[in-house]
Amino acid sequence: MHTGMKERLIKFTQEAQKRIALAGGSEDLEQLRIELLGRKSFLSEVSSAMRALSGQERAEVGKLLNDAKRTIADLLAKKQENAGASAGGSSFDPTIPFPVQPNGSIHPVSAMIASICAVFKELRFMIYEGNEIEDEYHNFEALNIAKDHPSREDFDTFFLQLPEGPRGKYLLRSHTSPSQIRVMQKHKPPFAFIVPGKVYRPDAVDASHSYVFHQIEGFAVDTAINFSHLKGILYHFAQKTFGSDVALRFRPSFFPFTEPSAEVDISCIVCKGKGCSLCSRKGWLEVLGCGMIHPHVLSSCNVDPTRYQGFAFGMGVERIALLKLGIPDIRLLFENDERFLKQFYEI
Repeated sequence: MHTGMKERLIKFTQEAQKRIALAGGSEDLEQLRIELLGRKSFLSEVSSAMRALSGQERAEVGKLLNDAKRTIADLLAKKQENAGASAGGSSFDPTIPFPVQPNGSIHPVSAMIASICAVFKELRFMIYEGNEIEDEYHNFEALNIAKDHPSREDFDTFFLQLPEGPRGKYLLRSHTSPSQIRVMQKHKPPFAFIVPGKVYRPDAVDASHSYVFHQIEGFAVDTAINFSHLKGILYHFAQKTFGSDVALRFRPSFFPFTEPSAEVDISCIVCKGKGCSLCSRKGWLEVLGCGMIHPHVLSSCNVDPTRYQGFAFGMGVERIALLKLGIPDIRLLFENDERFLKQFYEI
């Protein structure tokens, strides 16, 4: 019985190898696995019959039985893997049209921020990203904004419902100017920075206002900086952004953190200063505010105002985008209408 069982095991294994090689898909292989290795298979019968064998015979037959099981299981697994790969490959039809994925586009505001930053990077300005959550000291006091200034009232600022900190109440910054303070407290002059980012003001939303928008702050401090340097920087920016034929006009103004201060207009990019509906027949378009950094602001940052001077300017990115791209309403930038946004800077 021992010799006959060994021969039957060897023959069974050889036949199983042939059947596995000829088997078709996954369903055929699963059926063959049950037949060859299942509870009613020949191998299961041999396992039960081994109880009648002597110790030496049981060891020899047991080794052959385990080898047969291992060989058949490995062949089935490999065949199953190949069948799955073959099925996956055959299900792909290269002639079927591939669904076209629409191209994305860079948002006009993001593109304008990148463009403006690139202009000032050419002039060796470094980029700094400030905090969107600020305290009263950095947003107001260090910038020479008095406690009774209207901008510090609840109706003009988004104050946060947080415990008051050592520098006053917390708020969503109303301008990017607090970054001047944080930079000057960390860096020693000379330096030049631009600060792009979101700002927040509780304004009613209309064609030219939003409660969240973007600003770019620029400032530089050195021992011999004057208003002429500021004008040169802004002329360079305006001509790079709006064209080499653009003219600038500086009008006296007031900002608590600069002295002297000015509003900057560019000649109308549509009528070239002759007067049209875009410029309200004035020939000029307001684009930014600027001035020489107030000595009190320098002192707040432990910068000696008798030794150092600096200039600062700030612009609304959406304002520049509306003028540059001919967009009539700021709300179009935030409605997320792909039909509108894809008109600009498609990837």
